[in-house]
Amino acid sequence: MAEPDNGTKEKSTNLVENLMGYIDTRIDIIRLEIQEKLKGAFVGTIHAILLGFAAFMSLIFVNIFLGLLLNHLLDSSFWGFGIVALFYIILLVILVIGVDKKVFQGLADKTFDNTLYKNDKREKSI
Repeated sequence: MAEPDNGTKEKSTNLVENLMGYIDTRIDIIRLEIQEKLKGAFVGTIHAILLGFAAFMSLIFVNIFLGLLLNHLLDSSFWGFGIVALFYIILLVILVIGVDKKVFQGLADKTFDNTLYKNDKREKSI
């Protein structure tokens, strides 16, 4: 005896194909989101490295300039660099002994507050 089909096999095949298509599309969307986040992190890292390098070089040359300027004003060949070095030694002692790490922890908390999931929160509010 043959049972009447009434198109149920075709409907279930369509349903499975639609479900597989949905899963494939969802995986592609997740891959694209991960790719975008990695690209943003890469660009941000390169930007931060270049800014840090430029700031470091600026600091070095400004300190050399100050040392030479103080040498000229003091009519000496070494006291200007000694004064600049003494300033940084005092700054180092203050940072090592006098400043608590909690100050920097509070600054980091304020700086990085809600940055990890900022995009997710923004999308929910739209």
